[in-house]
Amino acid sequence: MSDKPFRLLPAVGPHNEHFWHGGAEGELRFLRCDACSTYVHPPLPICPECLGRALTPEAVSGRATVHTYTVNHHPWIPGFDPPYIVAIVDIEEQAGLRLTTNLVGCAPEDVQIGMPVKVCFEERDEGIHIPLFEPDPNAAKCRAEHIE
Repeated sequence: MSDKPFRLLPAVGPHNEHFWHGGAEGELRFLRCDACSTYVHPPLPICPECLGRALTPEAVSGRATVHTYTVNHHPWIPGFDPPYIVAIVDIEEQAGLRLTTNLVGCAPEDVQIGMPVKVCFEERDEGIHIPLFEPDPNAAKCRAEHIE
């Protein structure tokens, strides 16, 4: 029996394989517009900023901050036992570049908005590497702006 939680796996194809297979090399990859350098996620055939059609997969640092989160306590999916943290993280390289993910390696009561996190990958069948995020112990301070 696997120690990995049950997950629904994505349909992988030419338009998104960079994202799902990048973890094999330890890289979180997004499409980036060749014309204006905007990261595009989720994958689209054109850049939403300049309408350029030349988009190339590119790795980012994997550093992010928690934008928002929720702790799920309901057993929605058999084999994916609660509690678990569902978060939206802000990717460091571009304002507004966000990813919905799970936070791992962190107790639900320790999560904070603005908390620095870094990508880690959970390897699955067919070369799929699911990007998850964990606390970043090397972050000097919280990189997010706080509203008081």
